[in-house]
Amino acid sequence: MGCKLFLVRHGETLWNHALRYQGHADVPLSRSGMDQARALAKRLAAQRFAAFYASDLQRAYATARILAEPHGATVHKVPELREINFGDWEGLTREEIIKLYPDLSRQWWSRPFDTRLPNGETLNEVAARAAGALQKIAVRHPDDQVVVVAHGGTIRAGIARLINMDLNQYWRLRQDNAALNIVEMFAPGRAQLLLFNDTCHL
Repeated sequence: MGCKLFLVRHGETLWNHALRYQGHADVPLSRSGMDQARALAKRLAAQRFAAFYASDLQRAYATARILAEPHGATVHKVPELREINFGDWEGLTREEIIKLYPDLSRQWWSRPFDTRLPNGETLNEVAARAAGALQKIAVRHPDDQVVVVAHGGTIRAGIARLINMDLNQYWRLRQDNAALNIVEMFAPGRAQLLLFNDTCHL
């Protein structure tokens, strides 16, 4: 048995609802997002977890605190679990990005692995920090279950890296707000995806 990582995307924010790119912008949970987190907390209440971790952005940390409350646990902040840094694209919608950055947006959606966003990151950089953080957590908790709350892009990139998927195809991995994913980590370079984008609690 390895470490089971219960990877959770944070609950909805107003920017999620408006389809705006958030990235490192510290947008709080909406009322709907808090309700989503409570629904998942109820689903996970009977599970036993060794620890709770979250991105240091408030939408992820607040979601994790709601999940940790029934267990009387604290949440450890991990900055490496932050969402993709979209740089100058943060706060914009997809349509606005296409209009303002027509060439770069086409390049990003076809080859995000090595395309650097203006004042932002490449997907390769995101995957490296996300997968690295998950591997460190797994090493810290062998044979335990752990909750990790992060972001849609971070989770997709991290999982893609852990299961050796082509990162240029990461957009094929859908990740809804408050979705539950489970990855079992056996050793560095050995991971198995057990559950993905499960929202049956909503």
